[in-house]
Amino acid sequence: MKKRNIEDYRDIIDLPRPVSKKHPKMSDLNRAAQFAPFAALTGYGDKIEETEKDTEEGRSR
Repeated sequence: MKKRNIEDYRDIIDLPRPVSKKHPKMSDLNRAAQFAPFAALTGYGDKIEETEKDTEEGRSR
């Protein structure tokens, strides 16, 4: 595999970012919301909250 360097992209490196004529730009809030439902470790957050409550009450498991 050929190692790339910046000279390989000299013809496109300074071009402006493409802007869609069909779709308006999505707000940062909406872009972030796309990823909000994703949880790689289902239930992990609940376990952390449970541990925090136990610690605050002076108990440990």
